[in-house]
Amino acid sequence: MSETLSFFAIQITFLAVVLILHTYLGLHVIRRTIVFSDLVLDQLAAFGALVGIGIGIRYGTASSYLVSLIAVIFGAVLLAVIKPKNRLIPREAVIGIMYALALAASLLLADKLSGGETYVTKTLSGSMLWVTWPLVIATVVAYIILLLFHFKFRSQFITLTEKKLIIKNERFWDFLFFTTQGIITVLVVPIAGVLLAYAFLMIPAAIVAMFTRKWAIAVAIGWGIGFMACTIGLFASYFFDLPYGPSLVLSLGGFFVCAVIIRAFLPQRA
Repeated sequence: MSETLSFFAIQITFLAVVLILHTYLGLHVIRRTIVFSDLVLDQLAAFGALVGIGIGIRYGTASSYLVSLIAVIFGAVLLAVIKPKNRLIPREAVIGIMYALALAASLLLADKLSGGETYVTKTLSGSMLWVTWPLVIATVVAYIILLLFHFKFRSQFITLTEKKLIIKNERFWDFLFFTTQGIITVLVVPIAGVLLAYAFLMIPAAIVAMFTRKWAIAVAIGWGIGFMACTIGLFASYFFDLPYGPSLVLSLGGFFVCAVIIRAFLPQRA
């Protein structure tokens, strides 16, 4: 296999696997109107990586992933526990504040690191051009485990989102939801960066959320749209020598704009 074909095979396999779980979790995030929660976890994963660098851990190693995981689990606990009872302060405002604090902490820490600006750029843009087959295989295994977990407990998570019934131990299931969201964040952010990881989660889910509330159909269509958009962005990046992450984000964004236009001309749902 030529170097070019190998490159595209690795990238397309990685994108195909990642987008399934991201679309499903993104539907939960959108329908629960907690759209900044992923940014909080993404940024905490980046912060954990920077902490690791500060204590002598090389970025992208197993130890770096572990420090990031600790940071996102801490974030998952906060996201599950902090629910304002005052209706004047929406939960999303608190989540937005948490994101701002995580970003500020990352910038302050990076300022004290040698080459800190480079590391901040790396956490934002990732390094998907260096994805390897061992990394893809490890990601596939982790994502399959998480998919099976969410399939087994789908009734609890969907009940948590739709709120048609009262669920026991709501904060516990909230914590598990944010923890699984955090785990995929730890896996993806070093590769894709914060911005593209957020786009993976939000844009395909946002597109299908405008057209259907059926979970299986939404995941299938959202995956297909996301995969098509990312593949177009991938080829555009390669053949036109464009930055990788921004190319995929803008391609996803283009599909979102088209979906908004199409939705505007369709009858409103009841």
